[in-house]
Amino acid sequence: MTTRFRVFATVLSATVSLAVDAQIPVKRFEPVRFSQVDITDRFWRPKLDKVATATLQACIFQTEEKTGRIRNFEKVKRGQHEKHEGIYYDDSDVYKALEAIAYSLKNRPDAELEKKADEWIDKIAAAQQPDGYLNTYYTLVGLDQRWTDMEKHEDYCAGHLIEAAVAYYNTTGKRKLLDVAIRFADHIDATFRQPNRHWVSGHQEIELALMKLYHQTKNDRYLKLADWFLDQRGRGFGVGKIWDQWKTPAYCQDDLPVKAQKEITGHAVRAMYLYTGAADVAATTNDAGYMNAMKTVWEDVVYRNMYITGGIGSSGKNEGFSLDYDLPNETAYCETCASVGMVFWNQRMNLLTGEAKYIDVLERSLYNGALDGLSLSGDRFFYGNPLASTGNTARSEWFGTACCPSNIARLVASLGDYIYGKNDSGLWVNLYIGSNTTLKIGKSDVPVQLETNYPWEGNVKLMLNPAKKTPFAVNLRIPGWVSNVPVPGDLYRFSDDSKGQISVQLNGKPVEYREQNGYVVVNRTWKKGDILELNLPMDVKRVVAKNELVAANDRVAIQRGPLVYCVEGADNNGQAWNLLVPAQTTFTTKPYQVSTEPVVAIQANVPVVGPSADGSSVVTEMKNITAIPYYVWANRGKSPMQVWLPTKAKQVKLTD
Repeated sequence: MTTRFRVFATVLSATVSLAVDAQIPVKRFEPVRFSQVDITDRFWRPKLDKVATATLQACIFQTEEKTGRIRNFEKVKRGQHEKHEGIYYDDSDVYKALEAIAYSLKNRPDAELEKKADEWIDKIAAAQQPDGYLNTYYTLVGLDQRWTDMEKHEDYCAGHLIEAAVAYYNTTGKRKLLDVAIRFADHIDATFRQPNRHWVSGHQEIELALMKLYHQTKNDRYLKLADWFLDQRGRGFGVGKIWDQWKTPAYCQDDLPVKAQKEITGHAVRAMYLYTGAADVAATTNDAGYMNAMKTVWEDVVYRNMYITGGIGSSGKNEGFSLDYDLPNETAYCETCASVGMVFWNQRMNLLTGEAKYIDVLERSLYNGALDGLSLSGDRFFYGNPLASTGNTARSEWFGTACCPSNIARLVASLGDYIYGKNDSGLWVNLYIGSNTTLKIGKSDVPVQLETNYPWEGNVKLMLNPAKKTPFAVNLRIPGWVSNVPVPGDLYRFSDDSKGQISVQLNGKPVEYREQNGYVVVNRTWKKGDILELNLPMDVKRVVAKNELVAANDRVAIQRGPLVYCVEGADNNGQAWNLLVPAQTTFTTKPYQVSTEPVVAIQANVPVVGPSADGSSVVTEMKNITAIPYYVWANRGKSPMQVWLPTKAKQVKLTD
């Protein structure tokens, strides 16, 4: 392929009808919902608490006082023809903040926060129209214009409303917002699917949200509607309605039918939301068309278009993808929301296939590309996440388009959704995050407790306490970074060819296991008090990239466990571009503190370029440098930073 900004000429030849495959539920296993999981983890628990306080307070302040997002709902209720404030998609930020509040109320109950959520929900419900329609922009501008512009994000806002409603119901058991969402979803179904009125969503989101509503209600009306929205794409229905002079159909993944798509194109967040919905439909219905397309597109993303941090979308022009291997460092766009979307999509791909490689990518995006979007204080944010800076990059309090703050808030707060999976014959542990849950496996309740100091240490202890002896399989993910392949494919590899060794013990003794789909599988009859332990090697690894990735030529990245590291000037005399990392470099680790965050730092003695004592020349000296996890950079003011470190002198330079 030569470019991802495709013209629409390819569409008509691709609009052949595609056979619908048998609709047979085949999910390998189901995720354990956040509402069933208590997180006790030393790494993540403080972050959940920070989101529940500082981040959500920032979201509430901006939503209520600094901007007109809540006022718009109040204006609709008053019905006095007042002017809409802000941007036409601002309702979505209210819903995402509510969703984050819902998760946080599970993690950290707060009566005042719940009262605030209920207050917002009352205003939202009061703004709903008698036929179920709900959108403050069109209600204030003119209901006669609703559903006339596919790019105006009506269904996008509806999707975020649905997600918030499902989350709030699962935390509190309160149905008010869920009933609002159901009425709106029914309105959309009656408006579009039932009469087959063509509609191509300008910003995908409705598809994955409808699948959440389907899983919650078991009403297949919403499954059918999600599938209908997916099937609208790539058939020419958006021409002349969505696209302007620079937004080609590929920008919105509308150049080919979803089942015919093979390459990632266009806007990164829209793509992630679309493919999350498609993977969820595929996992639910066993639709081979979606399954094959999702696997092929996923390979295109991971093999050719993903940063080492798990970030995606290199281009600021279209907030998305450009050419294969076009992954610049300093100008990397890597929107926080796109990394959040990578978590969503890869979870669904794991459910679709049962393969751990998708969780490897999820974990990479979560710990690096997404978490970097949230400051350690919880109230500053990155919209884009570059992999290098000369010292002019800083976090922001808020953004005009404020999708990222509430998006990273809801991801971190919903962490419980991604740890465990289960079916009637087994338990899957996907993320090593200290937590407790009780699962129904077969007819037995099985309390589970997970203890670990991951990602700093590799020891994982899983304690099982079934009320009675119960046969089932425990599947523990073997992270991909244990092997010589940081991520699937050959885009990145470790320069050290040695494969790390894991160990598995049951009640303190080695136990037989098999490896399947990237998991350690121990299948036995479990009894109360059984302890299964997994030990993962936590060596420092040098990562090198494929030659086609020009931005990483003659450079090396450092990784330990799931964490990608960077060198920041704040730890290295104000410099980060003036060093070399030769092939024979030896790395050591040490406990370290970055602002309020305890981390494991990596240190090495390497050649460093700097001015001579009298300032008359440039000299090279061996000096100790310190590398920190990428997610903690830019928390101590502006400072130069690099992820990909030079291995040759021509890449070295001094910064001011």
